[in-house]
Amino acid sequence: MGIKIISNNKKAFHEYEILEKFEAGIELVGTEVKSLRNGKVNLSEGWISLKNSEALLKQVHISHYSHGNIFNHDETRDRRLLLHKKEIFKLDRATTSKGLSVVPLKLYLKKGWFKVEVGLGRGKKVHDKRQSAKKKDAQRQIERAMKG
Repeated sequence: MGIKIISNNKKAFHEYEILEKFEAGIELVGTEVKSLRNGKVNLSEGWISLKNSEALLKQVHISHYSHGNIFNHDETRDRRLLLHKKEIFKLDRATTSKGLSVVPLKLYLKKGWFKVEVGLGRGKKVHDKRQSAKKKDAQRQIERAMKG
């Protein structure tokens, strides 16, 4: 069956240096599932909160389902992420002691289940962003030269 990517968070890779990645399930209601299947999601403003040994996905915008009724979901509600206790503990320890951030990187469909790729990252400074942009430009030029 494979993996179908619904949404990428390009902003996260620009703002953070991703050190480690985790795969998490996501707790959804009915109309959210239908909206996600239509690709109506925006991860760019999303972030993850860790409280009471729970991981919550916050500020991710999933649009209303067009054929929904009065029981349609709230677009930016907090959604629980399904991670193992050890993973949540590891993320919590990294955010409190090392000052790292937990951000959603990708939302995809895998074997009929919606998954979120979660990244543990360190915020980039302005000069780091410039340096990574230079590396990308150089890589593009190399690829163009090899192609042409």
